[in-house]
Parts: sequence; C-alpha cells; structure tokens
Amino acid sequence: MKPENLRTKIFLDSGDPAETKETMAFLGFLDGQTTNPSLIAKNPETAGKKFTREELLGFYRGVVEEVSRVIPEGSVSIEVYADKHTSAEEMLRQGREMFAWIPNAHIKYPTTREGLKAAQQSVKEGMRVNMTLVFSQQQAAAVYAATRGAKRGNVFLSPFIGRLDDRGENGMDLIENILKMYQKGDGHVEVLTASVRNLHHLLAAVQLGSDILTSPLKVLREWAQAGLPAREDFYKPEALTPILYEELNLEQDWTAFDISHELTDVGVERFSADWNALLS
Repeated sequence: MKPENLRTKIFLDSGDPAETKETMAFLGFLDGQTTNPSLIAKNPETAGKKFTREELLGFYRGVVEEVSRVIPEGSVSIEVYADKHTSAEEMLRQGREMFAWIPNAHIKYPTTREGLKAAQQSVKEGMRVNMTLVFSQQQAAAVYAATRGAKRGNVFLSPFIGRLDDRGENGMDLIENILKMYQKGDGHVEVLTASVRNLHHLLAAVQLGSDILTSPLKVLREWAQAGLPAREDFYKPEALTPILYEELNLEQDWTAFDISHELTDVGVERFSADWNALLS
C-alpha cells in the first residue's frame, strides 16, 4: 500500500510489462511507468531479433498497451524516435500516432529546439507530454515557457540526475533548483526525477518534494524491502560538485533560454542508436 505521507508519485522505469506486474505485486501500487527506446531494446522479447520499422513500432505499441492494462489509472510515457536530424514536424507526427495508442499516454520529446517546438504544438492540441533528457535549469525554464497554458497533469519534466552524478555534478541539486524556480510559476509543469540509480536518489527526490520520480525495478524493490521510508537525512554527496541556482524569468519566450547541453545530445544519440540496432 502507498504510504499516507508519500506525496511523490512513483513510476517504474521499464520497457517490460512483466516488471510492471512484478512491481505491483511487491509494492502494492504504481502511479505510472516511463519507457524509452533503450528500455524497449532491453525487453527480453527483443533479444537476438531484428525488426522492420513497422514491426518495431507494433512491438512498442503492444508493450505500452499491456502496461496500460496493468495500470489503467496511471500515466505511461511513450518516447518518439529522434536523432539529431529529426524535425519537429516528424516528432509531432509520431507523437500524434503514439498518443492514440492508449488512453493514458504522455509523449516523450527530447528537450531540444525541435523537441520543444513539437511539445508546444502538442499541448495546444491537448496532448500530454513528458520532456526528457533535461540536464539544466535553463532547459527546465524553456519547457515551462513553451508549454505555458497547459493544465497541470499534461506536462512532465524529466531531469536525469544519475547522468549528472556520473560526471561529478550533484544531480539532486538540479531537482532542488528546478522545484524552487517553479514555485514562482503557475504549477503546470510537474518535475519527474529520472535516471534514479539507487535508494539514496529515490529518498532524496521524495524528501525534496519532487512531484514524480521514476525508478528501475531493483531500486523500487530495495525501497519496499526497507519498509517504504519517505525520508533520508544523510544524503550529502560531498564528492559531487554543487549545481548553483540561477535566477531566471519564466515569463520570457522559451527561445530566450540556452537549452544546449552536451548530455542531451549524447542521450539523443544513445536512444536512437539503441532503437536502430533493433532494425533489420
């Protein structure tokens, strides 16, 4: 059962419906699930197989349909294919198609110039979006500005904390900074802490008040085995460089913000490579 004092929504980060069912069994609840091309590539059913583009999209659709049946009241994030050449129009075309797959979809777009253009139009059309591969406060400000006018629940923002930790920066500082910045706004963007690597990350996200977090099954299992605690007072990674808060004006146009980040570029390349590796 979900602890009464837990305000953060808990998502599973997985491309395998079997893990959805397993998590529901040991956790007793699940508020949603995030998927991406790399997670779909790790699905046991793809092992050693090659697909046509249509077959792979059909497989992806089958995965999220099964997940949706397990958690019909939760959100299921589906990611468009995007590489460095993919236009906003192409992302939007995919997004419209994927949004129709299930009734509880959020469409994941990369937080790039083209991804933000696609997201801006998507929310105008009433679609729900999840802006992914976020690594900076400037990117978070741009997402807020690009989706202004959307109702709460329709826009998620996914900062990847583990990948910042990997290069010596304190990813949890980014979560804290974005939450602080968004307090000045209208609340239409929900912060979804992603790239959670361990129980310390999970508990720190809960304690900071992240709206949502998404975690791999192994970390959720560790959390369950620990009794589903909602606090951690000893997460102070002194070996990591602090990320300082920036004073940004959320009322600016989204194009005024510097959304470039090398980790976003690397992430886009990695997701597209994992997807393309499955194609015949």
